[in-house]
Amino acid sequence: MTQDEQPPTEAAGLDWKEGVVPVSRRFDDPYFSLADGLAETRHVFLAGNDLPARLVDGFHIAELGFGTGLNMLATLIAWGQTGRPGRLRFTSFEAFPLPAEDIARALEAFPEALAVAADFLTAWAAGARQIALPGLDLLVIEGDARETLPGWQGRADAWFLDGFSPAKNPELWSPDLMAEVFHHTLPGGSFATYTAAGHVRRSLAEAGFAVERRPGHGRKRHMSAGWRAAIAPCGGPSS
Repeated sequence: MTQDEQPPTEAAGLDWKEGVVPVSRRFDDPYFSLADGLAETRHVFLAGNDLPARLVDGFHIAELGFGTGLNMLATLIAWGQTGRPGRLRFTSFEAFPLPAEDIARALEAFPEALAVAADFLTAWAAGARQIALPGLDLLVIEGDARETLPGWQGRADAWFLDGFSPAKNPELWSPDLMAEVFHHTLPGGSFATYTAAGHVRRSLAEAGFAVERRPGHGRKRHMSAGWRAAIAPCGGPSS
């Protein structure tokens, strides 16, 4: 069997903890919490950004680390449950996209998410990275976010910062990248992340965010969340 013919899991460098949780061999870190990844997404990324209360037509979420797409699917479920008209935008930056087969296997642990994933999985398996889903327009930008985010022309209403652990994937939490996140956040926009690492919080604060430490999910004592002021200090420009 050649390298190109390897099964998706082997090619992607995955192990499976207890057969259900994908773990990156590259970063030695799971793709989602061992204590119910969907519940973590709802606690950290949705509630951390005051969603779905803020969701309206045209609301734009950006994300570092697409992974299995679980955060996107949780957002899609939350948006559908609001019953509000319109469409969301969801832009994610991912350096190592998973094959559709592995994503589908991971989502089997979350029947609620898998139930709304069929259209996404079909398009993803066909190689699409810009996908129109019911009520949500998804764009996944492949490559190193340190290179792709600075050139992105968009700005988000909310950020999901969901890279692998800062201790194992420090590149995705660098001060320069956190400054780019701030630059690509609309005034009044927000961020949330599962990590409360001091250097990450300092980088976000130095970039310009107001940063809070909040109760984490499961065994994680703390997480971080914050926002970009709607009006710049001293009446200066907000951009």
